[in-house]
Amino acid sequence: MLALRVSSIRPPAVKRFAPWSPIAAALALIIMSGPGGAQTYPSRRLTIVVPYTAGSGFDIVARTAGQKISERTGQPVVVDNKAGASGAIGTESVATAAPDGYTLLQTGPPHTVSPSMAAVRYDPVADFTPLGNLATSGLALTVTESFPATTLAEFLTLVRANPGKFNYSSPGTGTLQHLGMELFKQQLGLDVVHVPYRGAAPALTDLVSGQVQFTFLPVNSARPHVQSGKLRLLAVAGSRRSIFAPDVPTLTELGHPSVDFELWYAFFGPARLPPSVVQVWERELAAIAAMPDVKESLEQQGLVPAYWDAQKTGAHVRSEVARWREVVEKAGLQPK
Repeated sequence: MLALRVSSIRPPAVKRFAPWSPIAAALALIIMSGPGGAQTYPSRRLTIVVPYTAGSGFDIVARTAGQKISERTGQPVVVDNKAGASGAIGTESVATAAPDGYTLLQTGPPHTVSPSMAAVRYDPVADFTPLGNLATSGLALTVTESFPATTLAEFLTLVRANPGKFNYSSPGTGTLQHLGMELFKQQLGLDVVHVPYRGAAPALTDLVSGQVQFTFLPVNSARPHVQSGKLRLLAVAGSRRSIFAPDVPTLTELGHPSVDFELWYAFFGPARLPPSVVQVWERELAAIAAMPDVKESLEQQGLVPAYWDAQKTGAHVRSEVARWREVVEKAGLQPK
C-alpha cells in the first residue's frame, strides 16, 4: 500500500500560461485511448490541486479521495494547496494543465460563483472536464439567540416590517453565502444589509456575539453553537433535511423551493480529457463514496457522501453558473 504524499506549495503570483495546444491534446487522447491505454491509467503520480487552504472542506475531500485512490491504484497522489485570488490561482493552473489525467482539481460552489463576481481568466464550463462529485454540505438560515424569531414565518414578518434594519454576515463578497442570501432576498422580497468578512471564522464570531443578526451557515459549523444556545437554525436551504439537524425544516418544505443551494465537492480535469480517464474517475469516486470508513470520516467532518457522475456534475455546474450570474445581475452587484 502506498501512503498518500501531501505537499503544500506556496502559490505563485497569478500568471497566464499558454493554453495546451490542440495538437498535444490530440496526441494525449490517442495515447490514452490506444491499445492498453485505458488499462494503464494511472501509471504515475497524480496531483489534485485544491485552490484553497489546507483544512478546508475541499482539502478534506481531496485528501480523503486521494488516499483511497492511491491505495486502489498503487500510484502516489499529491494534494497541492494553491490558495489565492478566491481560488482563481489554483483553478487556472488546472485549466492550463496537460489534459492527460495527471493534474486534477477539487472545488465546489466558488467555481460557479466567482466568474460572475470577478475577472477570472478561465471559463468554468468550457475549460474543464467534470469527473464527479463526492460529498455535499447543507447550509441553514441561522439567527442569533437574541433575534426575536423562532420560525421562518416569524423571521419574514419581522424583517419585512423593518426594511434595511437587520444585518447578515458572509465569509466575503461573492461567496455562496453572500449570493445565497441575495437569492433569498430576491425570492422573498427582503431588504437586509450585507456585512462581508474576510473568511468564515470572523463572520461566525460576530454572528455568535450578536454583531450581526443572521446568515446562511454550514449546518455542521452552526451545530455546536446551537447546542450551547447561542444560535438557532430556522430552515435548511435545500430540498432535503440535513442529517446533522433532522428536526430543522427545509425552505422547500416551507414553500420556497426556488431557494435551494448547498456546498458541493467535485473533481475536474482540464478540457479535452480523454473519455477513458473520465470513466476511471467515475468508477473510483463511486466506489470511494460507498466505503463505510469514507462515509464515517466525511460525516465526522460535517460532510455528507453524495456521489454524482460526470454528466450530473457537468449539468450542475452549467445550471449554477447561469443561476448565480442572474442573481448578480438582478442584485446590481459589480464584479471586482
